[in-house]
Parts: sequence; C-alpha cells; structure tokens
Amino acid sequence: MLVLDLKSLPSPCYICEESLLEKNLQTLEYVQKQSGAKVILALKGFAMWSTFSVVSKYLKGCTASGLHEAQLANDTFKINNIDAEIHTYSPAFKEEDIRKIAKISDDIVFNTPSQLLKYKEIVKGINPNIKISLRINPEVSSSQKDIYNPCGIYSRLGTTLANFDEEVLDHIDGLNFHALCEQDVDALEEVLVTFEKNFSKYFKNLKYINFGGGHHITKKAYDVEKLIQIIKSFREKYNVDVYLEPGEAVGWETGYLLSTVLDVFQNGMNIAILDTSAEAHMPDTLAMPYRADVRGSGVAGEKKYTYKLGGNTCLAGDIMGDYSFDEPLNIGDKVVFEDQIHYTFVKNTTFNGIKLPSLAIIRKSGKVDIIKEFGYEDYKGRLS
Repeated sequence: MLVLDLKSLPSPCYICEESLLEKNLQTLEYVQKQSGAKVILALKGFAMWSTFSVVSKYLKGCTASGLHEAQLANDTFKINNIDAEIHTYSPAFKEEDIRKIAKISDDIVFNTPSQLLKYKEIVKGINPNIKISLRINPEVSSSQKDIYNPCGIYSRLGTTLANFDEEVLDHIDGLNFHALCEQDVDALEEVLVTFEKNFSKYFKNLKYINFGGGHHITKKAYDVEKLIQIIKSFREKYNVDVYLEPGEAVGWETGYLLSTVLDVFQNGMNIAILDTSAEAHMPDTLAMPYRADVRGSGVAGEKKYTYKLGGNTCLAGDIMGDYSFDEPLNIGDKVVFEDQIHYTFVKNTTFNGIKLPSLAIIRKSGKVDIIKEFGYEDYKGRLS
C-alpha cells in the first residue's frame, strides 16, 4: 500500500490504487487462461470507468443491468477493447430501451420466457448477430442475507423450473444463473448440483452457460484452483462456453474512502462527526449491514479512546459504528474506511444535499490523479 499525504487530497474521496486493481485483474485473468472461461465485469459492482484502460486489458467485456450501463460499457470499455462483449440483463425491459440496447449489446438476457418471446424478433431484427439467453433461478442459494439473495422465496429474479417454457429453446443461445453473494467456490458447487439436475436436459444446443456473479475470487483463501477445475469439468461435460461476471471481486480491497473529522463531542460517549456518510456514501454498511474497517482502529474498548463515528446527514441512523484509537480524535483528523471501491459510488446519493465524495486513482507510478470532484450542480442536476 502506497504511503500518501492524506491531507493533500480532497475530502471525502474514494481512492483506488491501480496496482491493487491490477493484482485482482491478474487473478481473474489466470482463472480465464486456466479454465477457458470468459470473465466479464459486472458494472453494478464496479463502474470506475476511468480505470477501464487497465481493466479492458484483462477482462472480456461487461455485463450491464439496463440501458445506461450498456451505454457506459459501449462508450468507455469498448473504446479500449473493441472486441469486448456487452451482455445486458434487466428484470424487465421497456420497448423504448430494448431497441437501443439491442444496437450496442452482444448478448441480451431475459428474465422470463414471456419477455423473451415478446422481444426476440425485435432484438434480432435490429441486431441479427445478438445472442439471446434466459436467466434461470436455480432455487438454491446459501446467501445469508435476504436482501442479497436472488434465489430467495418469491424472488422476482430469474425463471424457475416450474415456470420454464420450452418454447424458448428455439430462440436461446445460453442460460444464466446468479445465486451467490460474496461467496466461495463451495457455494457455487452446491448451486451447480441443483442447476444441472433441473436444467441440463436443456443444454444440448446451447453455446454457453453464464455462472453469474458473487464469486469472491480475489478474496484471500478463495480456492481458485477448485474453481478452475469445476469450470473445466463443466465445459468438457456439456461442450459449452462458461462466463463469470464478478463485480465486487474486481474492486475488492483496491482502495478506500477518505474522510475528515468535523466535530467531536460527548453524549454518554465520545462522538465524532465526519464529512462523509454511511447512508449516502457507504449504503451497504447499513443495508447488509456490516462494520467497515477503519485504518488504525480497533473495536470499542480495544484501544484507549473509543468514538461513535457518525455521518453528516440528518438521518439518526447515519452511523458507521463504534471504533477505538490509540490517540484521541481531533477536528481535522483523517479517517480512512478500508475497501470502499466496490458497491459504493455506484450506489451513493446526494441525500440532504450532502456532497458526493471525489474520485481519485493512485497510479502505479505513485502519481495521484483526482479524476472528478462534485459540487452543487451535481445535486441540482438530478432534481427539478
């Protein structure tokens, strides 16, 4: 990790380290080369397009969750890799959007047979070379949080075996499933058992199977070699290509959110207010929920000085958590929330009119590029 003068950087600020990003990409490239799979970037988890000149050297394309993400992939990823694939999925498409999506996508993924049968002629008429696939709900998942479980009860995501319409078989090139969230290869293996049992009878004329995202490939202790063997065996067994579409695994531990202490006071315990926000800038810490790591800190009571770290919005629950430090916090001190490059700025908001964090990249040379700073016009521009 590079040592920076944090006081010289804007605050708050998301900071991505190019060298750490490339390390993750090299791991994903290794999986591609050894398994024969194609790894494409899920923009929903990592959309820092100013890094795509690097990302596009390693990954085979992007998976988008609708028109705007598909346009972003076309405008910023393909410009660096003309052969990159764009796969676009949505729980339901609007006809006004799907015509535009078909022009710029290489693959379109329908959520249900009814949507596929409704739009198949439209997309093929616009783009005869586009591939069509159907998202499957394998109805098995070990995801521990319902909010992130695409295979939970009454899920709206994907087609179950009971709702599979064999009429789609004349029109599809592949099947997709997405059942994981920050999980290891054993969870994938569990899903595949049921997926193959229920749907392998439909694999005969398919070109590919997409294993979706949620694979925690770049996390320490992930069994990369087992993943490679599973993919190789699957490809050989069914004579199909295999896709993976990680988002979080690309941005995992590649950077942090820098913030500044604005005030410190007492109300039964020490409270520090920061110029960032859990609600607006780190939404998954409240939605999952989870406790983000803070550089140099411990849990409450572990170190000499304990503080409740709070965000700078009016939401009472805008709290990052209780953290302890070796030295007391003072106004102007920097607080660094680790691993805040994935699923953060893709989901952040201007709630309360709070300023969006700046975006910065630390290049491999050590040079810091401030990519973007936000202000009032960004807040005003999304309102009317």
